[in-house]
Amino acid sequence: MDEPIDFLVIGSGIAGLWFAHRAADFGNVVIFTKKDEAESATNLAQGGIASPMSRYDSIENHVNDTLTAGDGLCHRVIVRKVVGMAPGIIQDLIDIGVKFTYRRRSGRKPADLDLGREGGHSERRIVHAADLTGREIERALLEQVRSRENITFFENYRAIDLITTRGLDGKRTVRGVWVLDDQQDTIIPLFSSCILLATGGTGRVYRYTTNPVISTGDGVAMAYRAGCRVGNMEFVQFHPTALALPGAGRFLISEAIRGAGGILRNEKGEAFMPRYHRLADLAPRDIVARAIFAEIQESSLDHAFLDVTHLKANYIKSRFPNITRRCSELGLDITREPLPVVPAAHYMCGGVVTDARGRTDIRGLLTAGEVAFTGMHGANRLASNSLLEAVCFAELSAREARRSISARPREWPLLRLRRPGGKGRPISSRVIQRKIQQIRDTMSDNVGIVRERPLLAKAREKAAQIRRWADAAFRKTRITEDMIEVRNLALIAELIATGAYRRVESRGLHFLREKPRRDDQHWHKDNLLKPRTR
Repeated sequence: MDEPIDFLVIGSGIAGLWFAHRAADFGNVVIFTKKDEAESATNLAQGGIASPMSRYDSIENHVNDTLTAGDGLCHRVIVRKVVGMAPGIIQDLIDIGVKFTYRRRSGRKPADLDLGREGGHSERRIVHAADLTGREIERALLEQVRSRENITFFENYRAIDLITTRGLDGKRTVRGVWVLDDQQDTIIPLFSSCILLATGGTGRVYRYTTNPVISTGDGVAMAYRAGCRVGNMEFVQFHPTALALPGAGRFLISEAIRGAGGILRNEKGEAFMPRYHRLADLAPRDIVARAIFAEIQESSLDHAFLDVTHLKANYIKSRFPNITRRCSELGLDITREPLPVVPAAHYMCGGVVTDARGRTDIRGLLTAGEVAFTGMHGANRLASNSLLEAVCFAELSAREARRSISARPREWPLLRLRRPGGKGRPISSRVIQRKIQQIRDTMSDNVGIVRERPLLAKAREKAAQIRRWADAAFRKTRITEDMIEVRNLALIAELIATGAYRRVESRGLHFLREKPRRDDQHWHKDNLLKPRTR
């Protein structure tokens, strides 16, 4: 595609689709994704989207809950902005056809949204579509973008690297992206002076994760290589309750189950969470994950249990049909026996440094969703704030894109392009997969829920070693899907380990055994990593 695209979107989750839906009103949009259009972390999101919707709740309450969960590092201005947008965003989603769950009507009164509660929330404010909220939002958004003639989808396209130029002021401007067309096995440039990175998270850098296979940190890695700062990469959220059964693939057990009355128990059957936090099973995720980790350390088992057998079976089946069905397929009746659960890598609270308008350090490069570090989540994300932040920043990025379109130059600059990769024979997939497994083992063993500085140093060096190997191989050999993946995963692992090694305190999702307390004197700040290419 030789002609520049008005708006180029990398990723087809909630952030990318919402941006495309909005940006199509004032230009042509191309969305490309490395798998199929519906494969994203959004599609796996069970719980819901947080918003103060009831008369018992308020924007201030939601803001305060977010700040508390973020353990001192949330950007208050951003939190207030996003939460203030929340009720309007919910209505916008309803207007485009998202079918949220409503309470049963009483008399002639209109039905109200059924609001759930999750860990860290002081009120019921989780708007949901049963336990498949992400899939329902994705469905409605896909219908919207498919109906627009000026939105084009490309599936099975893998982003390799951003194309940028440097101005006289020394600042870089995005011009496009190099892409591997998986089906044609060719590398092509796609040109645009406005690109939205909406590539999702980094969970696949760990051995066990609730994330889909696409969550390999591509957007963060590309932006960092191109000259963007990244921030707070040490704050990796481990979801407390992933299903610990053979063949389950760390299937996510929604936090909404604990919001409905589920109780965490240890090997002895004890409800242990009251010992760790006043909110017990509804404590913030970082505290619950560490509590489960601690209980497992004292147990002969490699998991804890989530018990809902004391709740009405019909309610559980109707409120959580997807979880009930999946567990049944694995031979487990959740209404009669407790669920074996274990923490698993789930969400990246850091990412590409992004301002209140979705802008990064590179002109024309916008971000939204899990790839972005906006300051919303601080040191620990409050449950169900992820979908909210993704839609809000996609909306803010679309507004910024609209402002910038009139300021674009009429003539496209001549670019001297050097196709990435080399001419050598591709590295064996078996060799690359071995390197990827080394990355995952290193991160899981050394940069997990509880950390130690010598192990963080070891992980950083191992990741850097594999990253140097991948960079050298990338320059000399023909590029493959595996080569793109190992190159990105190695860099992401290095950034996470480096961020964790630098933060010498314990805060939120980063628990350092040598420094188990929060250190506001030295570390009440974001941990920014600057690329050498800047």
